[in-house]
Formats: sequence, structure tokens, C-alpha cells
Amino acid sequence: MELSGIIDVDTLFELSNLTSFSVIGNNFEGPMPEFKKIVWLKALFLSNNRFSGEIDDDAFEGMRRLKKVHLAENEFFGYIPKSIAELPKLLELDLSGNIFQGLIPQFHQKNLNFNVFDLSNNQLEGMIPESLINQDPSSFAGNKYLCGKPLTKSCNATPNVTFEFPSPRPKPNRHTLIIVITVAVIVVASILAVLFIRGRRPIKSSKKLIKTTLHTNQSAYNTSGAQSIVILTNDLNKEENGELNFVREDRRNSFDLQGLLRASAEVLGSGSFGSTYKAMVLNNNSGKEEAMVVKRFRLMNNVGKHEFYEHMRRLGSLSHPNLLPLVAFHYRKQDKFLVYDFGENGSLATHLHGRNNGCMLRWPTRLKIIKGVARGLAYLYTQFPNQRLPHGHLKSSNVILDVEFEPRLTEYGLIPVMNKSHALKFMAAYKSPESSHRTNAATEKTDVWCLGILILEVLTGRFPANYLSHGGENNADLASWVNTVVREEWSGEVFDEGIMGIRNNNNGSEGEMLKLLRIGMCCCEWDLESRWDWREALEKIEEVKENNNEITRDYDDNNSNNSYSYVSDGDLYSKATSFTNDDFSFPLTGNS
Repeated sequence: MELSGIIDVDTLFELSNLTSFSVIGNNFEGPMPEFKKIVWLKALFLSNNRFSGEIDDDAFEGMRRLKKVHLAENEFFGYIPKSIAELPKLLELDLSGNIFQGLIPQFHQKNLNFNVFDLSNNQLEGMIPESLINQDPSSFAGNKYLCGKPLTKSCNATPNVTFEFPSPRPKPNRHTLIIVITVAVIVVASILAVLFIRGRRPIKSSKKLIKTTLHTNQSAYNTSGAQSIVILTNDLNKEENGELNFVREDRRNSFDLQGLLRASAEVLGSGSFGSTYKAMVLNNNSGKEEAMVVKRFRLMNNVGKHEFYEHMRRLGSLSHPNLLPLVAFHYRKQDKFLVYDFGENGSLATHLHGRNNGCMLRWPTRLKIIKGVARGLAYLYTQFPNQRLPHGHLKSSNVILDVEFEPRLTEYGLIPVMNKSHALKFMAAYKSPESSHRTNAATEKTDVWCLGILILEVLTGRFPANYLSHGGENNADLASWVNTVVREEWSGEVFDEGIMGIRNNNNGSEGEMLKLLRIGMCCCEWDLESRWDWREALEKIEEVKENNNEITRDYDDNNSNNSYSYVSDGDLYSKATSFTNDDFSFPLTGNS
């Protein structure tokens, strides 16, 4: 069913009769969910998804009824958790097609007559435990460093090797020594020649589907938590090269593809388009490590290679304080990798909906973020005047905050290169009212609708539930909720608790918050004729102040002679006469 998102184990825990859980063949990503909370589970099927990461050793601890565990064809790495090998009733185990490493643990079940047992196509190594020597050899295929029965490959040494000093040997005579030195020189010279020839050839990439994984050095991971991005490639293709294509001249050749792939990295998140990593890359020019964001896009085959290159260069030419700059990209037929600068404070969504639930974002900071977002969006409108959706995916998780909490938009301008069917299901612009009845009629005001939803999200702290729906079935849940609360009286009842601390100081900021709330509603108008365009939205947002007595700046992105003036609480909303949806409507007036 192409399901994705978060598997809420806590909700599943409430289903006391749940004994089998299967999401085989979907699009779930991220780490292994904590299924061990559901101790009565008998069968778990997660195969053919995009789960990744290391599975904790105790991930299956206490699941004494579990009989079937199918995790095949994901991107799990690290050691096979010992708690799997200790499941007392295990009858089926399929871990094939992952990147599990290290030794196979000892299986301690009393009866080892598995109905299904498959560890093939991983990176396991060492001697197969004696308890598994009666399994079919195909269960271990594709692990080239495994040895021992039932495989035909014998082990030259046990996994736990002890080293001893060798006993003294007689000194070689002069003739033998000359032969040894000559052979060594020839071998070294041959190796250098091969490396020189290979170094002059272009690096070629995979002809097959490329699987991006996190390849972990186990000892390093346990001490530092560092991970490395590795692209597994097979079957070199003459048509493609392994270059990192820089789109900004000032960053050209600051690092290369191999340097990026070797960099220590961590997963920042997974979404409907792919995964996002933070990579610490060594800058060849400065000699210092710098943080970069690597976004992997799986479904970006809407255009050919030449058109894709041209569009990426156009995105790379954009320059604005409120855009996260695109630095480079890597092209493959099945996967595209975009490299951006790093925002030190993470995404706006994390601050609004993370552990702190936005409580650290006070009103001045939220206002600064909204103004920056509006300026960045307005810039995109000027740079893509003929494109209906200059951003296309504006939402809180695509607003990155720098060290000063200045917002930077990301994933902008990608509509022309996205697969249309995937864009219709997942991109924020296609959750708008005009796209809600499978008409897909995005307009030049659709990005403004996304801006309005973002304003309401920032003020209320509520996540827009309509973004979770896939395909045209949509209703403006967040806007409707705000409408329901304030339609009788415009009050601060809807505001997030994190904003309330400032509002309760009675310093005149509540009126400014209400102004911004009305602006958000005008940007979310279901009626396109009444919905503001980007120019009017930017103008009104710039007029909002931290409090009623603040001197505000008349902002002009292209004018150095900006003026300052007092802004009154006049008839700010004379143009928008009403807010409507399927159920109700009410008038908007300047003093309502």
C-alpha cells in the first residue's frame, strides 16, 4: 500500500489481542521500532521496506512467544542482536538482503528445526556456529567471509585468534635474500602501476539499483557514535561517472565524492522521498572539517540527465539569506543526492513538535522565523516567475534554523524534477484545497497556502494533520480548527504555550500575534480569489511587530535605502472579506 511514516508501537500496545504484525512491501524508513514492548507478539514481518540502522542487542528481549521474525531486504547493519538468537520459540528467521556484519551468534533454542532460516546476502564473517551446521548452505550464501560447515569453505583459524611470537628461524643466505628483495620490488612496482592506471580512469558507477547504507566500523561506532555513508556499487556503467557536481564556484573542489562517502555521518531523518544525513567532510581548501547535509532522493526521474543537470545548476545559482544553499549534487539513474550547507539548530518542525514542544521558541523568535520564510519564498517567486510552484514543498520540516535561528528554506524548486505521481501523494503543495478533489490544480497561490498553514503551525504549535493524508483526499484541518476556535471572538486561545509566556507579560504583543494569525488565515483562504498573493502576504507580514510600540522596518529585498516607520493597527484586512470552507463562513473586518 506504499505506507510510510512512523509505526506507533505505543498505540499497537493497546491492542491486547494483537499477535501478528505485517507491513511487508511498504516504504517505512528509519530505525527498528520498539516492538519488544508488545511482549505477546508471535509474528513480526517487516521485510521489503527501507528500515535502516543498527538493531539494539536487547531489541527482542522478553518476547518469549515470538515465533516468526522476517526483516529481509531492508538496510539494517551492525551485529545480529543476540536477543534474536535467544528467542525460545523461534521457528522462522529471515534477515537476508541487509548489511549485518560480524559473527553469527549462537542460537540456543532446544529444537533448531527452523521452517525458515535465511542469513544470505549480508556481510557476516567468521565460523558458522556449531548449532547451525545442519542448516541449508543457501541460508548463508552471499557472505563471502563466512566459513565452516555447512559451507564447503573451511576456516583456517577460529574466530578468536591468539598471537604468539614465532620461534627463531635460521638466517637466510645472501642468494635467497637477493631473490626475496627482487620479487618484492617487482610486486611493489606492479601495484603502483595498476594504481596509477586506475587513477587516470574516470570512476564509474552502478548499473543496477544503488543501495545507500550506513556502513559502520563497530568499535568506532560504540565509542563515538560516528557512522559513514557508503554507496554500494556493482556492475560499472560506461554511461555514468562517479563525480560530485558542484553548482557553486566558491565551493568547487572543496571535497570530492570519495571524501563525502568516507565522512563520518549521522541520520537526521527519513521522509517520503528518502533519507537525510549530516556528514562531517574534510574541506580540501581550508584543511578543516565542515558539516554538510546530504539528502537522498529516490523518486526523481521526471527529466533526463541533461535537463536535471541544468535545473540543479539553476538552483545552485540562487542566493538569498533565507535559502539553504545547494552546494553540489550526485546523479544516478535511480537515486539523486543533493548536498546542502548545514543549519546548526535543525529544523523548525523539531523545535515545534520535538521533546520541548516549541517551549523554547518565544514570540520574537517565531516572528523572525515567519518573516524570514516569507522573504525566502518571495525571492523564489521572483526567480521562477513562470513556475506555479516555486517551492512546492514548504512545511516546517523543510525550514532549517541556523545558529541565530534565522530560517533557511530547503527542498525548494524540485517540482520540475520530481516524479509527478509521488509529488501528488506527498508534497505539501498538493495538500491545498485546490488539489483536494484530485484535480491537481495547483496555482500561483498554492505556495502561499503552504505559507499560511506554516504561520498557523508556528502560532498554535499544532502539527497540520492534513499533511499526513496521501493523494487528493484532503481537508484543511489546521485552518478549520483555528477557524472554529476564533470565529466568534479573535483571542489568544489558540496560541501555543511556548508563546504564552511573552503574551502574559502584557507588553502589547498579543495584538501583534493576532495580526499574524489573521494573516495566516488570509493566506489559507479556500477561495482563490480571496486568498492573498505572495506580494500582499509579504507586505502584511513585514508590518507585524514584536509589540505595538515597536518601530518596524519597511522591508525591500532589492533596495538598500529601506525606511523605518510606525505601523498602525488600521484596517489591515480590507481586501479579504471572508473566510470560507465547506461547512461555514464568517466575515473578516479590520477590527474583528
